[in-house]
Amino acid sequence: MIQNITSYPDSQYLDNQIKIKIPEFSFFKKPISNTKPYKAISVLDAYMLIKGHWNIERTQTLRQIKKIEEARAFKSGQFNYVCFSGIFSKRSEKHFKHHSGLMVLDFDHLSDVDGVKNMLLTDESLETVLLFRSPSGDGLKWVITINICLMDHKNYFKAVSNYLKQTYQLELDGSGKDVARACFLPYDPQVYINPKYLSHE
Repeated sequence: MIQNITSYPDSQYLDNQIKIKIPEFSFFKKPISNTKPYKAISVLDAYMLIKGHWNIERTQTLRQIKKIEEARAFKSGQFNYVCFSGIFSKRSEKHFKHHSGLMVLDFDHLSDVDGVKNMLLTDESLETVLLFRSPSGDGLKWVITINICLMDHKNYFKAVSNYLKQTYQLELDGSGKDVARACFLPYDPQVYINPKYLSHE
């Protein structure tokens, strides 16, 4: 059980009102070879970029490409991306400045994307921040809160990975253990965001 390692201190109290501190992380302009961040953005910013019209054409084009290598090259060259786990001066663990309290988990080649999405959203042990379809359309990107005061990023990933495998028989892409993991921002009009952040729109 990992219930005790999932709460992240992202709230502060003021005048009896809960003020949510929105996590921020580095945003990078395409292509993937560009490792210098453009700016820091928030969870709400990422939600709007995924839900908005900016990535419709490139996402549709990618999903029409049948050859794996061609699709990978297109995605790497045409999609902006973020490093959900924090702020960087350059995309590498060496140039990591501070953690956002977030981790992105990749589920690839799912036979039932909607079914897995619903299952993750009802999980009571891990707090969902964002959940959206991958650029390819057959996977999911799940952004959750983590508490790095209890364990480091890599060990947290191992704990979550073991939990998901034992509980749901779900296998994670191992790249999630990398704090500098790049996550492309596709178009998904059904992207889910934790409702607590919507009051900041």
